[in-house]
Amino acid sequence: MKQDTDRLVNWLVSGLELETTVFHVGQYCGSWRASTAGRARASFHLVLRGHCFLHLENRAPIELGPRDAVFLLRDRPHSLTPERQPGPACVPRPMQAMLPVRPDGTSLACGFFDFRGLPGELLRESFPDCLLLHADAPALRAITPLFDLVLAEAERDMAEPSPLIERLTELLLFYLIRDLAGHEDIEAGLWAVASRPQFAPLVDHLLRDPGRDWSVEDMAQMANMSRSSFFKHFMDICGLPPAQFLLSLRMNIAARRLRQGESVTRAAEHVGYQSAAAFTRAFKKVIGEQPGAYQRARRSAADTGARRDPRLLELH
Repeated sequence: MKQDTDRLVNWLVSGLELETTVFHVGQYCGSWRASTAGRARASFHLVLRGHCFLHLENRAPIELGPRDAVFLLRDRPHSLTPERQPGPACVPRPMQAMLPVRPDGTSLACGFFDFRGLPGELLRESFPDCLLLHADAPALRAITPLFDLVLAEAERDMAEPSPLIERLTELLLFYLIRDLAGHEDIEAGLWAVASRPQFAPLVDHLLRDPGRDWSVEDMAQMANMSRSSFFKHFMDICGLPPAQFLLSLRMNIAARRLRQGESVTRAAEHVGYQSAAAFTRAFKKVIGEQPGAYQRARRSAADTGARRDPRLLELH
């Protein structure tokens, strides 16, 4: 199993088309709020020095310290502030107001990721929305030098952020992906199927067009196999029949769209259901709740801030 996981991670990392952009690097002081939300892009925050608090929906504030990292694989409301409970005067700090990195205070490197191709789609669908890596996590031991290099580049007296910060941040994410590949929160079935070259085009099409009327014959043809051979190989690799795998994939895609505020009807249509009753039955079978109740519960949790967000993966 570990060999299969390692092969998938190597495939994912080698094929990941990732473009990183540094938004700002520098020191914060006084009352401030940093956020990369609202731009429909994956983003990151690296705490180079000092301490701050990460604020996410449905979560209590999370304290961050030096060498902690936040990777948001999907755009979602969030902010970083110096206080656990920021006051009303705490406003976003514009990029031009950033101060150079200094030994004192809180220094951050923040920016964006753009994913392309099948590996990027697989990463988005399989991993939690937010990956939070703490400095004392075992996964960080091997990559501590990367933080030191980012800090060294941030301290250089340059008019624009060093382009090496972008490359170093990509390496941080790649190391994190490798460490998380065997984590129980990752959707193992999708990883197992996509790890095989003969199934990669099929996974690509399923992710891009989950609402298509897929039959086992269609999927077998996409994999260039006979129906019987495809069914056997798929069961051996995934542990689920193709139709059950497709159902799980569709309902998890629908659940993510419901969490993002899309209506039940539109989420159902996106994954190929014209009948609300049929979609409700399928959703409850896979997710364990009816879609309307699922969405209302998460809206209520967002209002009260009382529920822990299940799409946050925190490594200590």
